[in-house]
Amino acid sequence: MRLEVWYSDKFLPQEVRTALSFTKVTDFASLRTNTVDVYHLLQLWAMMSSFLLIIFILLGVCDVQGAADFRVCAFNLQHFGDAKAKKSNVMQTLVKIISRCDVCLLQEVRDSRGKAMPQLLDHIDRFDTKHRYETVASQRLGRSDTYQEQYVFVYRADTVTVTAQYQYPDDRPGDVDAFSREPFVVRFRAPTTAIKEFVLIPQHTSPTNTTKELDALYDVLQHVKTMWKTENVMLLGDFNADCGYLAKKNRKNVRLLTDSSLLWLIVDNTDTTVRSTTSCTYDRIVVHGERFASKVVPNSAKPFNFQTEYGLTEEQALEVSDHYPVEVLLRPDASRSFFSDGNSGSGMANKVVSHFGLLPLFLLSHILSAW
Repeated sequence: MRLEVWYSDKFLPQEVRTALSFTKVTDFASLRTNTVDVYHLLQLWAMMSSFLLIIFILLGVCDVQGAADFRVCAFNLQHFGDAKAKKSNVMQTLVKIISRCDVCLLQEVRDSRGKAMPQLLDHIDRFDTKHRYETVASQRLGRSDTYQEQYVFVYRADTVTVTAQYQYPDDRPGDVDAFSREPFVVRFRAPTTAIKEFVLIPQHTSPTNTTKELDALYDVLQHVKTMWKTENVMLLGDFNADCGYLAKKNRKNVRLLTDSSLLWLIVDNTDTTVRSTTSCTYDRIVVHGERFASKVVPNSAKPFNFQTEYGLTEEQALEVSDHYPVEVLLRPDASRSFFSDGNSGSGMANKVVSHFGLLPLFLLSHILSAW
């Protein structure tokens, strides 16, 4: 098929004129009517455009993969200290579990000599060289001098930063010393997430005082919201919020359960325990507000069954902990993806795609090739 048209620089798009300068088309002047083979020009233009489209798609895939979901975890390590740190098989499993998370709350850390946690962090750094890990920890907490625990957050320093921390004083008038282990609250900034900045309130309740501590946790939430002027708050940890520790008749007395602005992501009847003889939803993740809830990946909140994942026997798994960690994914920042309208190179790529109309031309190249 040959269509004859009067040749003019204005007829050809700039990208076609540029392409022609690299071809051996030299016979325009010799043509009696200065005709142009429209078929070949369109095919050349379409092929170039389809090539660019493929490049953009490949770059877009890389960019989307770079903006991966952000994982927040909470794990009761069950008496983590020197004795457990000496077990290489246990440490290997802990390292694999914790390094899956961008932020991981550790509970029941009983590192009285201050050696077990640095050892664990060193193992994590050597296992996962793609990221750099740091910790932020509470003081040792507990009413008894002989039994104390720490809350420890292990986080990837290349994906998230700590912007503030606060040890709740547990001195609320009329309810002093409400907690056996008062919350150690940390505010994080995670620029690759849709939520950007959020607060984590950890809590490991006392099994003998679960109802009271869970209700008092509501006061901590309100205090932190006011103090830091934020609505982006997540509460997480071993709440002991099931089975014999939280009776159904007492749930109406727990404001953390009755306030409709709070979404319990780990729902009832989700077993977070390792033992086959138990099935209790002790470990929980709760988010405050619709905005934060909308930034959570749907149905991503769940226990991580490391026993099944790593092919362990129940006995081997119990050496690690009697709890499964719980986790949730936060959505990535959509503006950082390649085909977005953000103020980045990806936004420019989107404008290029729109300007050249690459998708129609991609289809055109196939039509012309088949003709």
